[in-house]
Amino acid sequence: MFVDLGRIATRIDTVTALARRQQRNVTRAQLLALGLSPEAIQRRVRSGRLHREHLGVYSVGTPATTPLELAAAAVLACGDGAVLSRESALALWGQAKRWPETPRVITRSRIRRPGIQTHETALARKDIRTHHGIRATSLARTLLDCAPSMTDKSLTRTVNDALRSPYMTKTQLADVCERNPRHPGTKLLKPFVQSRTGPTRSEFEDAFLRLCEHYGLPRPAVNTIVCGYDVDVLFARERLIVELDGYDFHNDRQSFETDRLRDADTAEAGYLTVRITWDRLRRQPRREADRLRRILASRAPEPAPRPSSSPT
Repeated sequence: MFVDLGRIATRIDTVTALARRQQRNVTRAQLLALGLSPEAIQRRVRSGRLHREHLGVYSVGTPATTPLELAAAAVLACGDGAVLSRESALALWGQAKRWPETPRVITRSRIRRPGIQTHETALARKDIRTHHGIRATSLARTLLDCAPSMTDKSLTRTVNDALRSPYMTKTQLADVCERNPRHPGTKLLKPFVQSRTGPTRSEFEDAFLRLCEHYGLPRPAVNTIVCGYDVDVLFARERLIVELDGYDFHNDRQSFETDRLRDADTAEAGYLTVRITWDRLRRQPRREADRLRRILASRAPEPAPRPSSSPT
């Protein structure tokens, strides 16, 4: 019997290339479309070249083990239009420390698969992206869905990290809120949309802004440029800079010297710099807030004199 080895080799290459784009996963329908018969698929399963992950989904070469491979298999198992969602999508976008044990997937219809938590939800086209070869909700939509289950502290840090990433803008966050006014996550994300300051870079900065809000201090700008330097916090009206000195970022001689040079250059331009440590902010928040209030009051610009009225 004649065997076309060239055709077989081409088919193997095609399957391998497809699997590589899908985190080493392929579906039965895809294999059939590439010309493999049901019998050929079964032979590959028996020989260990294909490993069944879900009904109609196989990993190529070895069983799926990494979070990305398992997530891709879960999405493929849920059919056309399925997308990774919620905590699973948050991990895919790099905004969660760990992956959930059970993949979360949004489907177009009522599909149930063992080991996968599915949700039937209508999504706009702009809410769907492909990241690492996996269809998933956009980062903005992911935050909308995850916000109700997150603590205030966790949500603040996650949203700010997302805004500093290349995967989401404030405009996209505002858009997803505007299109979903009744979603429970919208009211939680609105403060980030309405904020006039840039995204924070650390939990320390988040804590400082909470201190300002709690003790009635004006909301400052964060991570802005003064005299060519990137400063942590700026009260522009009072020309007051606050540097949040965490030991992890100021524990070497070069940082020490750079900080002092910046203080001198900004002082020459009329700015006062106050440095606050994490320990002081955490242990004595009222004392720090009261000190800042007094400094701000002492540096508030004098009100412009009213023009004298001319006699009539």
